[in-house]
Amino acid sequence: MTLITPERNQAEGHTDSAAAFVPDQSRAERKTSFDVADFPVPHGREEEWRFTPVDKLTALLSDKPSDDDAVTREVVAPEQVEVGTLAIGQAPRGTVLVPGDRAAVVASANAADALHLKIAKDAELTEPVRVDLRGNGAGKRYNDHLVIEAGTHSKAVVLVEHTGSADVTANVEVLVGDGAQLTVVTIQRWADDANHLAQTDAQVGRDATYKHIAVTLGGSVVRLNSNVKYAGPGGDATMLGVYFADSGQHLEHRSFVDHNTPRCQSLVTYKGALQGDTAHTVWVGDVLIRAEAQGIETYELNRNLVLTDGARADSVPNLEIETGDIEGAGHASSTGRFDDEQLFYLQARGIPEADARRLVVRGFFADIIAKIGLPEVVDSLMEAIETELAATGQ
Repeated sequence: MTLITPERNQAEGHTDSAAAFVPDQSRAERKTSFDVADFPVPHGREEEWRFTPVDKLTALLSDKPSDDDAVTREVVAPEQVEVGTLAIGQAPRGTVLVPGDRAAVVASANAADALHLKIAKDAELTEPVRVDLRGNGAGKRYNDHLVIEAGTHSKAVVLVEHTGSADVTANVEVLVGDGAQLTVVTIQRWADDANHLAQTDAQVGRDATYKHIAVTLGGSVVRLNSNVKYAGPGGDATMLGVYFADSGQHLEHRSFVDHNTPRCQSLVTYKGALQGDTAHTVWVGDVLIRAEAQGIETYELNRNLVLTDGARADSVPNLEIETGDIEGAGHASSTGRFDDEQLFYLQARGIPEADARRLVVRGFFADIIAKIGLPEVVDSLMEAIETELAATGQ
């Protein structure tokens, strides 16, 4: 945790210490821009890219348009949802999300038409809005931009699922109107040769509730940046994530909560499991509490379960506080193997070790996946996790 007064923030920078995981600048000072030239192709030594295997992403980070047949996209939406497109510069596109890295800026510049989902004011959807994106071939390039606009006092769930093979850069821009309740679920069930780099930015209105759930079970390199800021007091943001990395996979999740308004709340919880040689996961969680954000409450948690030798989990929580007038703020991170006491408890009741291990992993993920609230999706994801475990006999 870093306590920063406005005076200190202007007078001195942070000490760059890998051991202490202290960033070299305030999160508020990171560059954002719509100009591709402002973000050179990373070489991997930058703070933002030091965990990412950028050598595998040269083609994906190039400034180029989508291939014509890269993906097939299907949208299913209730009648209270207006489905359209937004050109570059056509509001509300670009009003919340400004690219923060090379992947996001090339997606923004090369996605000519953004998909626009506009949920009507006061609408309470009984069925989710579904966006299915299926990649049609390894190495095929696709730049995507999705804008979700939840009208005031509306209530909805939007489910975005990725399958198949492709190289995708994507932006998701979310506007949660005053008093609205919106849940956005993104599921990454890519084939083993897919690569996916994405930025999701949400603006939470006065007394609105926003929940973002990221589930990543597939892909070669997947790197997701999920960011939240507030448009008025009383906003509540929950950011949840589940990921399961196998041998050779790199799954990276980054979150940033910008507490820029008084009397708001945030909760960030990400859980991951790893198995197999060279499986690698990364979670970087940033929370900034600005001087004007009095009375806020925030907490972030990351837990990683290492199932086999040869896997590596990096976990970096960062908390910046510019005011002492808050309700509470904290973070926690843990990485370890199975809890021997849990296994002993289950085995002492006649459950074989392999089944006991599967039960522990299911329980590890179940509380987050259940929050999706769609039984058919929850069951499907738990089955996918069972399949992952069966792959190496866990």
